Amino acid sequence: MGSVPEEMALGFGDLVGDLREVYESGRTRDLEWRQSQLRGLVRLLEEKEEDIFDVLREDLGKHRGESFRDEVGFSFLCASNECFAFCLSNLGSPSVQSSNVTIYIPLCSGWGSEEVRRGQAAELQELGGTREGMFLLNTPAWRHSVSLLSWLSAHTPLVAFPATAFVVPEPLGVVLIFSCWNLPIGLVLEPLSGALAAGNAVVVKPSELAPSTSAFLAANLPKYLDPKAVKVVEGGADVGERLMEHRWDKVLFTGSSRVGRMIMTKAAKHLTPVALELGSKCPCIVDWLDSNRDSQVHHLCSSCSSVLRRQNDRNNASMIEMLKTTLKKFFTKPEYMSRILNEKHLKRLSDLLADRRVAASVVHGGHFNPKTLTIEPTLLLNPPLDSDIMTEEIFGPLLPIITVKKIEDSITFLKSKPKPLAIYAFTRNEKLKNRIIEETSSGSVTFNDAIVQYGLDSIPFGGVGHSGFGQYHGKYSFEMFSHKKAVLKRSFLIEFMFRYPPWDETKISMLRRVYRFDYISLFLAIIGLRR
Repeated sequence: MGSVPEEMALGFGDLVGDLREVYESGRTRDLEWRQSQLRGLVRLLEEKEEDIFDVLREDLGKHRGESFRDEVGFSFLCASNECFAFCLSNLGSPSVQSSNVTIYIPLCSGWGSEEVRRGQAAELQELGGTREGMFLLNTPAWRHSVSLLSWLSAHTPLVAFPATAFVVPEPLGVVLIFSCWNLPIGLVLEPLSGALAAGNAVVVKPSELAPSTSAFLAANLPKYLDPKAVKVVEGGADVGERLMEHRWDKVLFTGSSRVGRMIMTKAAKHLTPVALELGSKCPCIVDWLDSNRDSQVHHLCSSCSSVLRRQNDRNNASMIEMLKTTLKKFFTKPEYMSRILNEKHLKRLSDLLADRRVAASVVHGGHFNPKTLTIEPTLLLNPPLDSDIMTEEIFGPLLPIITVKKIEDSITFLKSKPKPLAIYAFTRNEKLKNRIIEETSSGSVTFNDAIVQYGLDSIPFGGVGHSGFGQYHGKYSFEMFSHKKAVLKRSFLIEFMFRYPPWDETKISMLRRVYRFDYISLFLAIIGLRR
């Protein structure tokens, strides 16, 4: 069995021990095993797509379009592209096909070996000479592979002759992944694909706040993946605490800062490395809006935690009207809007508006429906900066709009707050763009769009400071669950005795030339033509 029911999850010593035994056997390091697991994830997403839509609808009220955009589609992209992240030679015939997408799964062996690396330059050159090869080499997956190829090789200075150096990525071992309720499929399958591609044994702990999705993962992951090397543990916070009593080789946690602190405290007992993807604000600077392009307003409605706008009554009134119009276009049917997770979260959101000072700032919406667990999209203009709605993560359809005297003051505003997961800015001002990049710190910066950076597996996703640490997506997921082992090989052909005592000024002079890379002078000194 690949899942562990909550009632059986009282002690996890046997579970962790069994996984470590599987890992130590070398089972998960095998290249064919890694490929088979990634194929399994792809098949799961293809064959169980409708079931995934159903459970996301049950847990979060998500429409199938939103579910495919945010979870199924992106998880498919990550699972398929991970196949390229470590399979770098001996291209085989297509082994998995889906719709109009062909996933090439190379049939190579000797991952990380020198023989593989030696043959790759010629292979890439030969591949690039064909029409199919030119297409493949321009895909993000192959660009990742070429990037990883350069990552494996390492420069060796001439003074180290005769020596070669390289970096061997090796799996960490047995890793633990905690997912969150807001993207309960994607936040499991995306990091899982990286952990499997890297060759790890994995325990997945889905969020108990998305029970239908958790049950789906527990029932189906063992069918599509190796149940001896991939386990799903269901349960609440107490189960998570008991899991953290054990030693892991890496823990990835996605969730709140409060629980993240608890995870780090528990991990410190075993010096377990931790990656935290924490809830955070995602502010948006709006310097320019084109009334003829309401797609810009779409981003504000769906992606941002707050809007920073220059103080101008006419412009602000215009933006608010554009937001209202966009909301009407978005939600022509009730099912197009996801519901609030549960009654507890609905009360949390209603409490944010219960503050009289905050309630006075509402310019649109604000109505709650406890029966359907829905909230009318709500716009607020200049709520108090010390109110909970401005200091806590919202996770609901409430959008504060904060005005500043000059748009450049938004940078000062952001620097006074904890570092966010993302900063968005709508502007044509290149100088302002550069200032945002250079003067602020955040997990990512996106101009004239929003959320799309999450869907790019060619750039890392992750927070900084208060919003977390550790990055994944695409090849960065592979790197998160790998150890970069430095390897240096040297022959006994020659030895430089000036590296060893007894010391004298001649040896020190030679060492000085070594550290200055003055090879000509060093050579002359070795053969006795220069002191």
